[in-house]
Amino acid sequence: MGGSNSTGRAPRSMTPVEEVDIAAVRYRSPMLQAPHLTGFSLRAFLWLMESPLLGPLITSLLKSQNNMPQMLQQTVIPERPMYYPEYPPQEPERGVVLVEEDRHPAERVHDALQCLPPYDPSVRWSAEEKVPFLYWKIRDFAHAYRSGITTPSAVAEHVIAGVEEWNNKKPPMPMLIYFNADDIRKQAEVSTKRFEQGNPISILDGVFVAIKDDIDCFPYPSRGATTFFDQIRTVEKDAVCVARLRKCGVIFIGKANMHELGLGVTGNNPNYGTARNPHSIDRYTGGSSSGPAALVSSGLCSVAIGTDGGGSVRIPSSLCGIVGFKTTYGRTDMTG
Repeated sequence: MGGSNSTGRAPRSMTPVEEVDIAAVRYRSPMLQAPHLTGFSLRAFLWLMESPLLGPLITSLLKSQNNMPQMLQQTVIPERPMYYPEYPPQEPERGVVLVEEDRHPAERVHDALQCLPPYDPSVRWSAEEKVPFLYWKIRDFAHAYRSGITTPSAVAEHVIAGVEEWNNKKPPMPMLIYFNADDIRKQAEVSTKRFEQGNPISILDGVFVAIKDDIDCFPYPSRGATTFFDQIRTVEKDAVCVARLRKCGVIFIGKANMHELGLGVTGNNPNYGTARNPHSIDRYTGGSSSGPAALVSSGLCSVAIGTDGGGSVRIPSSLCGIVGFKTTYGRTDMTG
């Protein structure tokens, strides 16, 4: 960043990052001039800073006292700033199947399914035993529904009972912030009728999915695990990722707990309680996608949707012993 050199001093040029010897770098704390305030003087200073007229003036004065404008104007940074983690165009990889963005979600899922190995029911089921639904994978549900082993409505009752059991534990396990048993039953009933008529939408039809509380899933509120956010921002429609899942027949079990506003890596939440690690309830799940990780780790659903800006999917996945997948930047439509 360059600028005018009003003082007549030569600009300070920073060394390109690839030429910097990190081991030799020593941070020197600059001497800053700032008022030392407590009590009434601090409250008065805050009032002045929040004033639309005096606030910017005081801020400008403090910056000038500490030579911040001069430091910025007289420093040359050799690299252009990179605001987004983008990569240059690359040659197409061999064996990669492109699933066009503008096609119906069910068609895209069908094409993706063709890339997987054939499903072998004998791995999950045998004629002698009745397998509980916990830890079923997506294709286990698809096979069970199409074979008449069970129905989405029957599984819904197990999911509802499981959520209520976890909520009533001592200490409780609030994996969901918003949970409506009647709504789950209604979604499952519609899915069950599609299977009875022989018209399932996709392999995801009847699969139970939890949505992190900072993702819009109409008509549920999006609180971001706060007590106020839904009061200043209402949910009018599904997020793009949720809308696409809904078009595939997914059953949403509710809004999953999380670290408040996603600003933490533990999942500790003072507003709705902490989603504990199902494998060891005296331990954290990690965060901020703590609820989604806890739900999948407990076996109540095969998949959950979270968000990850700095590890918020990958951290709880690793601590809970499940697979967490963060898509490449720009791959997922973030609307909603």
